[in-house]
Amino acid sequence: MPKTIPAIERYMTKSPYSIGTHDPLSKAHSLMHEHGIRHLPVLHGAELVGVVSDRDLHLVESLTEVDPSKVTVEEAMTTIVYAVAPSTPLDEVVGTMATKKCGSAVVMEAGKVVGIFTTIDLCKAFAEHLHGHKH
Repeated sequence: MPKTIPAIERYMTKSPYSIGTHDPLSKAHSLMHEHGIRHLPVLHGAELVGVVSDRDLHLVESLTEVDPSKVTVEEAMTTIVYAVAPSTPLDEVVGTMATKKCGSAVVMEAGKVVGIFTTIDLCKAFAEHLHGHKH
């Protein structure tokens, strides 16, 4: 009997923190540090326009003459975003993340960000599968 593949909504981080395009890198850094996260969906108004990761921040901030309080998130973010619906099967999301080398998938419903699924969430899902129960 084939096992039913759960939807991504089971493992995503619900209501993730997000940041605006015109916010400074220092604000993104603070949000990530304060909440122990590594990815932030980037919004322009209510529209998803990118994702910024801690790697993106470190790369831009390592450039000489970059002031994190003056450089905006828009200048560091990735504009190619892997977005999925909450009902997307976990195996599809994981397979695409591996193929495209994405660190996250932004979960969208009715044009709004409702979650984010990162490699950390993937590790939790894998651990649950291996142990046969939710952690």
